[in-house]
Amino acid sequence: MSRQPSLTQSMSGLHTWTGLVLGWLLFAIFLTGTLAVFDRELNWWMQPELQDRQVDQASAVQVAQRWLEANHPAASAWNIGLPTARDPSLSVSAGEQRRGQRTLIDAESGEQITPRETAGGSFFFRFHYTLHMPRFLGIWVVGFAAMAMLVAIISGIIIHKKIFKDFFTFRPGKGQRSWLDGHNASAVLLLPFHLMITYTGLVIFFLIYMPAATDALYNGDRDALLRELRPGAQQQQGAARGGEGGRPSREVPAASAAMLPLEQFIALGEAHYGAGMLSSLSVAQPGRVNARVEVRPLLGSRLELTKGEALAFNAITGELLRAPPPTRTSLLVQKVMAGLHFAQFGGYPMRWLYFLCGLVSSAMIASGLVLYTVKRRRQSAAQGVWLRQVEWLNLACVGGLMLACVALLWANRLLPADLAEREGWELRVFFGAWLAALLHARLRAPLRGWLEQLAASAVLLLGLPLLDLQTALAVPDRIRLGVDLTGFGLGALLALAAWKVSKRPAATARAARRAPAVMAEVQS
Repeated sequence: MSRQPSLTQSMSGLHTWTGLVLGWLLFAIFLTGTLAVFDRELNWWMQPELQDRQVDQASAVQVAQRWLEANHPAASAWNIGLPTARDPSLSVSAGEQRRGQRTLIDAESGEQITPRETAGGSFFFRFHYTLHMPRFLGIWVVGFAAMAMLVAIISGIIIHKKIFKDFFTFRPGKGQRSWLDGHNASAVLLLPFHLMITYTGLVIFFLIYMPAATDALYNGDRDALLRELRPGAQQQQGAARGGEGGRPSREVPAASAAMLPLEQFIALGEAHYGAGMLSSLSVAQPGRVNARVEVRPLLGSRLELTKGEALAFNAITGELLRAPPPTRTSLLVQKVMAGLHFAQFGGYPMRWLYFLCGLVSSAMIASGLVLYTVKRRRQSAAQGVWLRQVEWLNLACVGGLMLACVALLWANRLLPADLAEREGWELRVFFGAWLAALLHARLRAPLRGWLEQLAASAVLLLGLPLLDLQTALAVPDRIRLGVDLTGFGLGALLALAAWKVSKRPAATARAARRAPAVMAEVQS
């Protein structure tokens, strides 16, 4: 009679297979989520026609008001996207124009700017939670992967009996032992981050993943639920959406009247939210006696997500008409969870912390995938069909995705700026590069494939600053220089990884002699 496996052995199997089967998806989710931390900065880099004039919001709104008065004096609404530290562009729209129809203007001269079409850094953000699938399907697939990530984390905690020792243990240059140490140390070091980012990602879409309460109490009417959670939301539905490209409220035109200069409402908004914490401003019925101005904060004005929040003022007198109502505790908890996930608070220091944690998390997942193949290869003298499939899928999903992300940046600068359907062509380059990496991984030996794909990504990233200097339309500003230097730094890391892989054959014989001791540790 066979003995039942212990809890640790059962959890080890669960951790291994959960991590392997969904590890490829999780790597894509974590890597693109890490890049999405700086999605606005990537948007700016990928539209070199835009220039950072370093104009304050009060001056910018004067320029926008003059442009709107000259071009849309009779519009039912004006919407102004204010320049911020992360996105120095000034955008305007009128009437019921949506966000994608906004017009970009120079924050100094007021001249219209027509930047190139691009998928931008927003592509990484959307890919992070939809995997470029239809939105609802993608959210469910990513949600399933996130739940599997929680299973892998909890099972990993159970099987690591020496969790605190793992935190302080790393033995470089030891082959498989080094991979195991790196995987364990990164997992333990970022355990709080992994739990937080995975759980909060699920909380963001709680109404999709757990619709039972909405179905039972509101007959599936999500709007009814949100109206109850957000007191006064019905009064905000009109112009509150205008600044972000939604439909402004329709009101009967009234008599003409002179409005206060819009820059005064910047000061009123900053008095409530803080200096530099405004994202947009909208005017309903501009130039009429019933004109109303709404000022919206940046998402990062505080820990809780402030999307949809606004201050409303009488545009003629400056009187405060409506302040954001208190948030119910249940909704506040969800908004704080969403704020934690999006890292919209704490400015650039917090964003860099999330970015570095995301990179280490991606490396942890990749090392786990590689560990599986290294361990199985040494257990069996002959490589089986299954092991070969896993090896090339590891390379295609890890090395191939990194190569595709860099290829997207290069395509943005090398494709003609006036190319029709340019955004679509950028995406074709992204998925085409990924497909080419998959075919390459299938045809090449694993070690040689890793070396070539890591080297290719390293060369492209190291060349990113040169590409920017050669194709930029002006001297690179602080945001574009930041993207260039970050890309160069990541390229240096990948070049180091490629160099380590090139030295691998010489270390294989030495590692084989230590295999029995390492296997005993892996299995313990």
